[in-house]
Amino acid sequence: MRQDSAIAVVGTFDSKGEEHLFIKGSIEKRGFRTLTINVGTRGPSPFPADIDLYPALRKDLEKTASSRDQAIKAVLERAQTFIRGLLQRGEICGIISAGGGTGTHLGTGIMRVLPLGLPKVMVSTVASRNMSKIVGTKDITMIHSVVDILGVNSISGMILDRAAGAVCGMVRSDWKPGKRKKTIALTFFGFITASAEAVKACLEGMGYEVIAFHANGTGGMAMEELAREGHFDGILDLGTHELADELKGGYCSGIGPERLEPIPGKGIPRLVIPGGLDCAVLEFTRETIPETFRDRKIFFYDFRSAIRLDRQETRCIAEQLAEKLNKAPADVKVLIPSKGWSEADREGGPLHDPETSEFFVKSLRENLDHRIEISRVDLHINDPAFARMASKMMDEMLR
Repeated sequence: MRQDSAIAVVGTFDSKGEEHLFIKGSIEKRGFRTLTINVGTRGPSPFPADIDLYPALRKDLEKTASSRDQAIKAVLERAQTFIRGLLQRGEICGIISAGGGTGTHLGTGIMRVLPLGLPKVMVSTVASRNMSKIVGTKDITMIHSVVDILGVNSISGMILDRAAGAVCGMVRSDWKPGKRKKTIALTFFGFITASAEAVKACLEGMGYEVIAFHANGTGGMAMEELAREGHFDGILDLGTHELADELKGGYCSGIGPERLEPIPGKGIPRLVIPGGLDCAVLEFTRETIPETFRDRKIFFYDFRSAIRLDRQETRCIAEQLAEKLNKAPADVKVLIPSKGWSEADREGGPLHDPETSEFFVKSLRENLDHRIEISRVDLHINDPAFARMASKMMDEMLR
């Protein structure tokens, strides 16, 4: 980042010009430079913006005047390309925007092409709604505007000024991590927490930095994305449960095709463990069991419950996993704990079904490239001894 880098103030100035001009002033009074960028689709900026995308796109936007979605798409694509260029040249050190539904879509769509760590603040009228698709895997700070964004008043002004203060504070942050260590990404979820904690302790004792990801759909995808950006030396995929929830539309679904795929051009070692592949986690309780699952083994957890997968579902997941891992056999090993894959999948547990687990292993072997090593150990996934074995294998793969 250059000394003269600015905080990008991005928005639909054709409809929210007053508000963004206010944000600009709030940032500058705190001693930071700003770079104003208009991404409005209905007209040029009402004040002299540093960058106004409307004039250059005017002809295209006029052609798509009756197709609002096409106009939004055109501006978003141009803005994403433009903001990447600014970042590559070191011209921006943060970004802030404010808007309603469309403004939030544009603002966060631009923010999502920026890397982890660059401050991103979005003031939004819809921030109280489900933001999973809006935020995605990025470190975007959402601030609910509470009132509608229609001019600057005693309430909206307070919110916008504090948002400006937030992005300035983020830019001013000068924390840096300690000495660089080899870094391992670790996936897990609630049913295998004991294993994750033990693995983390073991690997840290070996001198590694461990960065954990909750395998809840977004978490697994965030891990894959950061791996592609070069943040990790190895991946210990302890929680592959997302495959099961994706199959059944469960609580931790939402993964994309990149999950468990090889990292292009990186050759990152990945140790794969079937953590949570015994079950799918769905949102129902003892009182609301769907009719279709009443004959299943069920683990009642909280407002969610886990169903044991049947043989057909198990085969499907084994085939999916093998297809992904076969793309980079030299970088992958598989470790299977024979006594269970989650806290509910152990002897006497509500999901324990060794025959179905064995069927998974058989199906995986049938479909997996023969060059990929499958190791089995007579332990439960949450046993401390299993954590030590997984950590040792990961260490050997990295060495």
